[in-house]
Amino acid sequence: MDSSSILEKIKQPADLRLLEEGELQILASEIRETIIDVTSQKGGHVGPNLGVVELSIALHLVFDSPDDKFCWDVSHQGYVHKLLTGRNDSKFQKLRGTDGLSGFLNRKESLHDSFGAGHAGTALSAALGMAISRDVLKQNNHVVAIAGDAAFTCGITLEALNNISCNTKKLILVLNDNEWSIAKNVGALSRYFNELITNPIYTRIHKDAESVLNRIPFGKLLIKLVSKAKRDTKELFAPSILFEKLGLRYLGLIDGHDIKSIVNFLEFAKQAEEPIVLHVLTKKGKGFPKAIEEPEKWHGAGPFEKQTGKTISSSNPSPPKYQDVFGSCLAELAKRDTNIVGITAAMPSGTGLNVLEETIPERFFDVGIAEEHAVVMAAGMATQGMKPVCAIYSTFLQRAYDPIIHDVCLQELPVTFCLDRAGLSPNDGPTHHGLFDLSFLRCIPNAIVMSPSNENELQNMLFTSLNSGKPSFIRYPRGNGTGVQLSESPSKIPIGKAECLFEGQLFAIWALGNFVQTAIEIAEDYENHFGIKPAVVNSRFLKPLDEDLLLEHCLKYKAIITFEDNVLQGGFGSAILECIASNGVQIPTLRFGWPDEFIDHGDSTDVIRKKYGLDNPSILKRIKTFTFNHNLLNPKKEKLETIP
Repeated sequence: MDSSSILEKIKQPADLRLLEEGELQILASEIRETIIDVTSQKGGHVGPNLGVVELSIALHLVFDSPDDKFCWDVSHQGYVHKLLTGRNDSKFQKLRGTDGLSGFLNRKESLHDSFGAGHAGTALSAALGMAISRDVLKQNNHVVAIAGDAAFTCGITLEALNNISCNTKKLILVLNDNEWSIAKNVGALSRYFNELITNPIYTRIHKDAESVLNRIPFGKLLIKLVSKAKRDTKELFAPSILFEKLGLRYLGLIDGHDIKSIVNFLEFAKQAEEPIVLHVLTKKGKGFPKAIEEPEKWHGAGPFEKQTGKTISSSNPSPPKYQDVFGSCLAELAKRDTNIVGITAAMPSGTGLNVLEETIPERFFDVGIAEEHAVVMAAGMATQGMKPVCAIYSTFLQRAYDPIIHDVCLQELPVTFCLDRAGLSPNDGPTHHGLFDLSFLRCIPNAIVMSPSNENELQNMLFTSLNSGKPSFIRYPRGNGTGVQLSESPSKIPIGKAECLFEGQLFAIWALGNFVQTAIEIAEDYENHFGIKPAVVNSRFLKPLDEDLLLEHCLKYKAIITFEDNVLQGGFGSAILECIASNGVQIPTLRFGWPDEFIDHGDSTDVIRKKYGLDNPSILKRIKTFTFNHNLLNPKKEKLETIP
C-alpha cells in the first residue's frame, strides 16, 4: 500500500482492520500531519488532538462505531475521530469555518458522534445514561467514555463516578491523562491524586518497600536508581483506591501512544462484566514540538506557521483585547485595594487574570473547571468583606446559574462577574457563543447588568462594580476593542444611567455593548441616504434600565430601535418593550438581535452577522422598510432604491 495514501483510503472505521501494524504507525503520522496542516490555516485545538491519535485509532480498531458508543469529554480532541469516520474531505479542510466541520462533536454531523459536547465533565454522565438505556432495552453494544484528567475537577464527573457501579456492569472509562488541563497547575489528575498519598495504607506500603530494598545487596543503589518509586507507587496504587472504592476496576498505567498495548487493554475491558477504568498516559501535542513546549498556548490556537509555530496575525497594529484591558485594570485596582481577589475556572490567560496571578499571586485563585464552586466560593469571600471578581466566559457561566441566584444575588453579596466571550465565538460555534446571558441575568433580583461599548468603558464599569456593594455582571465580547484612548485611572458611572451619544430626528436607536458602534454607523448611513440623522443612545445598563430617558425619547421621537448581541427572547430589546408597555406608551419599535435558534460556527463575526441579517447593509434595509411601513418617512422612490 502506498504510505502516502493510507489516510485517504480510510472511509469508515472498519477499514482500519485491513491495515498491518506498521501501516497503523504510518497512518498515525499522516493524521498528525493533516491536523497540523489544517489547524495552521484555520486554528483549532492542536495539542489535545495530537495527543490522542493512537488512542483514537485503537478505539476504532476494537469497537464498532456507531453501534458502539463513544462519549468524548469536551470533544475538542475529536478531530482524529472525525478523520476515521468518513469526514476526511473538503469540510475537514474548512474545519471551524463557514461550511466546514465543527470543532467539536455534533450529532447532526455524523452517526458516529454519539453525544455532542463543548463543555467539560459531561462524558461520563452521558455514557452512563447510554449504558443504562442499553441494559433496559437488553442490547449488547458497548459504551466508552473518554475523559481527560481536567474533567475530574468537574463535580458532575465525580457524581457520575458515584453512580456507575450501582447502575450498570458494562461501561468503560478511558482516563486520558496528559497531566495538563488548559492551565498546567490546575486540573491535572496527579494533583487530585496527590491528596491520596497521605493515606496510611500507601505510606505503610512505601516504607515496607524501602525497608526490604535496604536489606538486600545493592539495595541502596536500587533505591537511588528508582528514586521515582514514590511517584510510581502513587500513580499505580492511589488511583486504584479511588476507582475501586467506587466499584470500578482500575487498569493502568497504559502507554497512550502504543496502539498494540491500548488494543490489548481495550479488548480485555470489552469482555469484562464490571465497569472498567483504563488509565492511559498521553503526551499533549505529540508530533509537534512547539505544542509540547507550550501546552497551554497550543490547547487552542489561531492560524500559525507550521515550521516556526509563530502565530499568523495582521501586520496592522490592533487595539488591545478586552480581556487584556480587564486583566491589567483589575491588577492595578487590586494594588490599591487589598480586598480585591480574582477567581477563574481554569482560564487565567483566556480571561486576562494571568496579570493578577503574576503581580499579586496570593489574591489569584484558579479553581479548575468548576464554575459552580467558583461562584459559591466568591460568595463566601464576599461575606467576609472581600471584593471577589469572578472572570468566566459567558457560555460557561450558564453552568453556575443556581448559585448565582441563591448564593450571590439572594444574599445581595458584592461579587463582580466579568463575562468574557459574550456574543459570538465564531469558530467554536453554538457551544461557545455567549448569546444568552442578558436574558438569564436580567430576571434576577438585586443584579446589576451592564455592557461596555469600548474598552475604556470596561475599565469604568469594573471600577463602578467594585464600589457598588452589589452583585454585578459586566459582559463584553471576544477579541480586540475599538481602539479608544484608555484613561490612566477609571471613574465611576452612575448606575442605571444611559449615555445619549447624540440627539437626532425621527427615531432613536438604543444599543447595548459592542452594537453601540454599529448603531453609530447605521445612524450615519441613514443620514447619508435620507438627510435625517436619528438619535443614538449607549444604554450601558440592561438592569437597571434608564427608564426616565427611554420614556423621554418615546415622547420626543416617532420610533425606538434596539440593538443587542444577545438572543431577542428576554434580552435588551425585550426590556425596552416591557418598560414601554408598562408605562402605557404606544410607539413603533424594531429590535435587532439573534433569532431563536442555536447559531452555527463560521469564519468570522462579520460572516455570521451577514448570514443572519445583522450586518450594516441588512440592518439599514430593514430600518428603511420599517420607517416606510409605519409612515414615519415617505422618501422619494429613488432614494429607497439606493439602499441595497
